[in-house]
Amino acid sequence: MPAQATLRALLAAMVIALALFPLVGEKFYLQYATKIMIMAIFAMSLDLLVGYTGLVSLGHAMFYGLAGYALVLMGEAGQASLWWTLPAAMTAAALAALAVGALVLRTSGVYFIMVTLAFAQMTYFFVRDSLYFGGSDGKYLNAKPAMGLFGWHPIELENYLHRYYLTLVLTVAVYLLLRRVLGSPFGRVLVGIRDNEPRMRSLGFATFRYKLAGFVLAGALAGLAGYLTALQDGLMNPEQLGWHRSGEALVMVILGGMGTLAGPALGAAALMVLELLFSTWTKYWQLLLGAFVIAVVLFLPGGLGSLFGRRQGGGDGHG
Repeated sequence: MPAQATLRALLAAMVIALALFPLVGEKFYLQYATKIMIMAIFAMSLDLLVGYTGLVSLGHAMFYGLAGYALVLMGEAGQASLWWTLPAAMTAAALAALAVGALVLRTSGVYFIMVTLAFAQMTYFFVRDSLYFGGSDGKYLNAKPAMGLFGWHPIELENYLHRYYLTLVLTVAVYLLLRRVLGSPFGRVLVGIRDNEPRMRSLGFATFRYKLAGFVLAGALAGLAGYLTALQDGLMNPEQLGWHRSGEALVMVILGGMGTLAGPALGAAALMVLELLFSTWTKYWQLLLGAFVIAVVLFLPGGLGSLFGRRQGGGDGHG
């Protein structure tokens, strides 16, 4: 079986396994699996920048955290509806990405990395020192959003099982959306910018606009992950905007394989599962986890995703 077909079959099997997991999984593991899927969305959104556009950002957590705080603040007046709070939170993240991207995309290389980090850290310190955002303790979500349809409430987001399935559906939707986007002419231009931006400009492409559009889309999807984190944990704190959160997502992307879609999701799952496993073995679990990441980088330069197919620059069967 070709590598691409193997990967697609594996992805389909994983989705089916996740759909059936609540039949055998305990509450703790279902909630942990929910967090893994949220981080998979976050990692895929970052890979749109890092793997496909060639923009290494250390400020991606800013959009993740802002959307989570947006949900918490919108829920202060009482139970709100997911149908408008989710688009509103993602829009807030997208607008922040538009404003930041319009400035940072005028730089490149290490300067781009440092400027994105600077914006994220400024936001982090502002939120941490603001009583409106709860200061360093963060802010609790007063009530989970409602998800009713014309008075009918088949899904109750207070129920961890319902949140699990909602997150699973959204994770698959993000994967399919990015696959479609990256397989389109727009996605091909992003890959061309990554490989040789001067050549793309010489061919007449307004590369700044393409990069800005990709930056905004990545910010909006990071906002989706942040929204789901606030929904799952019922709390947002300034650490969610910090550089370490962006760094964690970057490690997931590198671990799974840049320039693929399944890779970052696989990297998120591997990192979080191993973190849980190693932490039960020893208090020095970070050493074991670090050794694993180093081993993957040394022996699988293309990441864990390279076990199923080479990176080509288009979706997963394309990447």
